[in-house]
Amino acid sequence: MADEIVPPASQLAAVSLGNDGSTVQKAQFSNRVLIRTILDRPDGGAKLAGQKIRIGGWVKTGREQGKGAFAFLEVNDGSCPANLQVMVDSSLYDLSKLVATGTCVTVDGVLKVPPEGKGTKQKIELSVVKVIDVGIVDATKYPLPKTKLTLEFLRDVLHLRSRTNSISAVARIRNALAFATHSFFQEHSFLYIHTPIITTSDCEGAGEMFQATTLINYIEKLEQDLIDNPPPTEADVEAARLIVKERGDVVAKLKAAKASKEEITAAVAELKIAKESFAHIEERSKLKPGLPKKDGNVDYSKDFFGRQAFLTVSGQLQVETYACALSSVYTFGPTFRAENSHTSRHLAEFWMVEPEIAFADLEDDMNCAEAFVKYMCKWLLEKCYDDMELMAKNFDSGCIDRLKLVESTPFGRITYTEAIKLLEEAVAKGKEFDNNVEWGIDLASEHERYLTEVLFQKPLIVYNYPKGIKAFYMRLNDDEKTVAAMDVLVPKVGELIGGSQREERYDVIKKRIEEMGLPIEPYEWYLDLRRYGTVKHCGFGLGFERMILFATGIDNIRDVIPFPRYPGKADL
Repeated sequence: MADEIVPPASQLAAVSLGNDGSTVQKAQFSNRVLIRTILDRPDGGAKLAGQKIRIGGWVKTGREQGKGAFAFLEVNDGSCPANLQVMVDSSLYDLSKLVATGTCVTVDGVLKVPPEGKGTKQKIELSVVKVIDVGIVDATKYPLPKTKLTLEFLRDVLHLRSRTNSISAVARIRNALAFATHSFFQEHSFLYIHTPIITTSDCEGAGEMFQATTLINYIEKLEQDLIDNPPPTEADVEAARLIVKERGDVVAKLKAAKASKEEITAAVAELKIAKESFAHIEERSKLKPGLPKKDGNVDYSKDFFGRQAFLTVSGQLQVETYACALSSVYTFGPTFRAENSHTSRHLAEFWMVEPEIAFADLEDDMNCAEAFVKYMCKWLLEKCYDDMELMAKNFDSGCIDRLKLVESTPFGRITYTEAIKLLEEAVAKGKEFDNNVEWGIDLASEHERYLTEVLFQKPLIVYNYPKGIKAFYMRLNDDEKTVAAMDVLVPKVGELIGGSQREERYDVIKKRIEEMGLPIEPYEWYLDLRRYGTVKHCGFGLGFERMILFATGIDNIRDVIPFPRYPGKADL
């Protein structure tokens, strides 16, 4: 519109800040100003009074005042937890269409210091001079009322829950941790590798994998086709075979009679058509409903990839191929587990951070894991403190102190055997666990949290686990009872990271695969890494959502991923 106020670029740039609080020019792909760049200033935006700007966002709350003469809107654009107070005069727009929670507004206005005594905590507000766009909301139907909503309720409105304070803060924290992940590994000269989502190997050996197949669609189409076009009978096949024989006899006779080239060519063409028709009829006569079978088993050669394929449970095995050529690499992407679990710690789709380091052993692995966790904690404290304050207010009052503790405290390190001994001593003194404590068990979450929250009161790395409870690819220790595996345990969550030095010895890893009852053929390529230029290497996996749980103090993992997938639920 010709009469719209478009703030000069210099004025827009003036509210974008450098780390030291000074104004810097910052390119934008929109002619609006982020609310964060106004309210996150050391002065709360007060020194911007008089600036003419454009903002856009969604109304959190709105109220008409002065007998309908004007309205105050609390507007948030998702760039920070804080809302900008916006004042609109009734002469500019129908206020009844602006005040409903969820309404989207784009407005031009002038920043002003609120009058003293108004009770607002903000140091600046926007006095609107023009309403540019409005996305109205029917307040009687909007699913997110102004009342406090539970996280459980919000799982049923996934498409709108990001508009709430809590979920938007989690989204910014998740974004920050993803950025920190890439920053950490890039700063340490790791290469980012995209590993496949579809795989033919089971990294964990647990078999709880989602199968990727087109056979179901194939069967449905085939069964409908057999209904619409019934398969040929034996009589049809025999009739087609006789036609082939007749056409063949014609060709033979023409050749014997030394007929013209044109006649023979025409007869051969008819024979070819008859053979193709026979082949098609014979093939269709063999079609049967149901899964294709071979030797009593499903014939996966008919599937899309010509073999069984699954959604990956881990990118580790594949990223090892690049570690064995490029030295330090990492993958960061979605992984899948078809585990029918409804606990607050399980998802069917989740994200994993998985670095792999060549020429490195278990101690290097532990050092890298500790540095990574500390880096992420420090990143959140520096970049997302306002969001963390909201988490402390709404979910876990100790979350900020926990980040500070982990960021500043050297991690403890004990062997699995030492950990079991400490737990057994606790039981002897009267401590009760739901799960028995004995050497050889896989530590339960209650054991892990007791170790890190009660006994050590800081993060703890437990290493050298029994081989019977760990994966085949973990390096066998000299005692032949334990493997060079390690878990990083943190308060609130328990296990945050699981890793190991990988078994680089061909004979040993081949024997481990056989001992665990896994087929050798799918892992031949993995064994090649040990056959050809084998190298000592290690790595770990960090469950990204678990890191967010640890940071925020939120209890359920379904609330820290944008679109949770779990048994019976795959909305959007």
